[in-house]
Amino acid sequence: MGTPQSSSLVVVTGASSGIGRSIAIRLAAEGYQIVVDHFRDAEGAEETLKQVRAAGSDGWSFEADVGDAAEVARLFESIGDSGRRLHAVVNNAAVQTFAPLVELAEADFDRTLRTNLKGTFLCLQHAARLMLSAGMGGCIVNIGSGASKVPFPSLGDYACSKSAIDMLTKVAAVELGPSKIRVNCVAPGAIENERTRRESPNYAQTWASQTPLRRAGTETDVANSVAFLLSDEADFITGQTLYVDGGLWTKIEWPYE
Repeated sequence: MGTPQSSSLVVVTGASSGIGRSIAIRLAAEGYQIVVDHFRDAEGAEETLKQVRAAGSDGWSFEADVGDAAEVARLFESIGDSGRRLHAVVNNAAVQTFAPLVELAEADFDRTLRTNLKGTFLCLQHAARLMLSAGMGGCIVNIGSGASKVPFPSLGDYACSKSAIDMLTKVAAVELGPSKIRVNCVAPGAIENERTRRESPNYAQTWASQTPLRRAGTETDVANSVAFLLSDEADFITGQTLYVDGGLWTKIEWPYE
């Protein structure tokens, strides 16, 4: 998918586990150096770095709460001080609360919007400033969700945050396009991983029945899509939300009572 310079950096937020880790490893295989952002999970971040190195690249970890402006500033200052070119940021860090709106605590709503939406905004803003200063363009990929397209019960706070990220992506693409900075969003479908298997042992079978391709997605499916959007092959793609869902959001019936 193109040959990035060995000094080109990609920041992946929330990369100490799950989809974020898979994205980091996939991009390392493309030759990018990876900055593994994490929050209170140094052990997980080190495991991600270990797998990044096994994939043939390198990088470092950085602990930053993406919802904290000062911590995000420190993260991107460290990149500026490194002397390496920031090629891309993947805004993956996210939280969610599973509760009906009438029971959703204000603190949980605030936490979700702070991490998911404000965190994406802050990282996008700081990354764009570095890219503009370098004058060499760049890529920003925000991780969205089908919850921004379909109203899932008990995911109101999460859906609001991801819907806002869709529009943030479009606005940023329009504003930054003249500077050759592309901004896109990847919206995963039902992804089977350690967390979803733990929460629902029958997760894969349940969602496969609702998905036209008759399987749940994998973290690798998401990571491959991010790698494509960061590549030269996607050079004329910006402002888009790519649904990586096996057709799920085209045909959806809520499978839970």
